[in-house]
Amino acid sequence: MAKKVKSSNKSKLSALVVDDNSTCRLAHCAILRRHEFETYTAENGREVVELIRSGQKFDVIFIDTIMTPEMNGVQATRALRLMGVNSMIVGMDCDLDHINEDFIRAGMDRVYKKRYPMRYPKKVPLRVEIQFI
Repeated sequence: MAKKVKSSNKSKLSALVVDDNSTCRLAHCAILRRHEFETYTAENGREVVELIRSGQKFDVIFIDTIMTPEMNGVQATRALRLMGVNSMIVGMDCDLDHINEDFIRAGMDRVYKKRYPMRYPKKVPLRVEIQFI
């Protein structure tokens, strides 16, 4: 079951952060809360698929592209798209050099490099970009 990180507030967009590294999950949630997202977490791709099958819905899913030993981000994205999920799916990876077209073909809308300290692009406020895509 998704772990809710912030209390419910209907005016907020919901974001699911999926990463096998607990430090990354916490850091991403902190960034998203600063952008007024209601945040949830999962540890692997299989959890995400099970959450969606159980009826959970999220406005955006931030998913690590490489997770072990369970279903990775590419496999989970492919499964979610086959299930008809049309939420924005943002892939996250530490090394963009090995990212290829498989990520986009699987159904990811964007792929960002994890940065330390973690920052998201500031051209367009994150909340606004997700609302209108």
